[in-house]
Amino acid sequence: MARDADENLVTRRVKLPKRVVERPLRQVGKRLLMALGVLVLTVLIVWLDRDGYHDNADGSVDLLDSIYYATVTLSTTGYGDIVPQSDSARLTNILLITPLRVLFLIILVGTTLEVLTERTREEWRLNRWRAQVREHTVVVGFGTKGRSALLTLLATGLPKEQVVIVDPSSKVIEAANAEGFAGVIGDATRSDVLLRAELPKARQIIVATQRDDTAVLVTLTARQLNRGAKIVAAVREEENAPLLKQSGADAVITSASAAGRLLGLSVLSPSAGTVMEDLIQQGSGLDLVERPVRKSEVGKAVRETDDLVVSVLRGHRLLPYDHPNASPLELTDRLIVIVRAAPPEPAAR
Repeated sequence: MARDADENLVTRRVKLPKRVVERPLRQVGKRLLMALGVLVLTVLIVWLDRDGYHDNADGSVDLLDSIYYATVTLSTTGYGDIVPQSDSARLTNILLITPLRVLFLIILVGTTLEVLTERTREEWRLNRWRAQVREHTVVVGFGTKGRSALLTLLATGLPKEQVVIVDPSSKVIEAANAEGFAGVIGDATRSDVLLRAELPKARQIIVATQRDDTAVLVTLTARQLNRGAKIVAAVREEENAPLLKQSGADAVITSASAAGRLLGLSVLSPSAGTVMEDLIQQGSGLDLVERPVRKSEVGKAVRETDDLVVSVLRGHRLLPYDHPNASPLELTDRLIVIVRAAPPEPAAR
């Protein structure tokens, strides 16, 4: 039972993208070099002031004695056979040897301190992320469908910091972290998992699970947690689409039938299939976008706009461009238009 509880705790944890860190062997090598440097510096300090030290064995301190004293002093062993005798040697021990001893110990226990620091830093990053994240996008399922949908949103300017991936596979979340996305490992049908993804504060939710029944449960749970978010879900079978809409999805995409229609169109006209593929792929060639009606377009006919209008969204009605009621345009209308994709912005130097 305790093991199951530990596994559940791990699989519901939020994982933020990590910064690139050095390899463990390189980190250990650096610490060893630093410790060796502190030791050499201590030996040099003792050797330069060797006349101020007394050795109970022969009374004098040579180079080997300096190395021996530095070693036992830095390790806090302190056998007491070699002691600082003059005022300068004692003052040097207070001002120099003691700080070096503390530094040496810090280096030796650096691994433990680093773990504690990393945990504190990670907790701080997580709390900061929870406080700042809002109006973000939650992607449930980071397979082919979820990844493709996210790439489309990124092409429109969505920042990676505004994306949270939810997936039951730890390897998938690790891959998402490597790409710069925050992730939650767990079953998205459970409300506590979606709460860790801060879903109640999300603006839009993409449900791209492998199974249709899972998509229904995820959509139902997500809608209960967030009444105002836009939920788009994908299903394999078209007969399950009405059930997704009843569960709270704003739009349902049938992946199998959509792919089949594109295949059929490509058979009839390969060029038409290429154009359709271009339209649904944001950022290249032609883009299919939704925009509000401009003030200068109010009262005009659909054909009088500068862009190629496909449909007019008026309230909850989607009107074809040639519908009698589509014109004249109203200020509250939204237009589905075909535009040329914006050129990519030059990479910042």
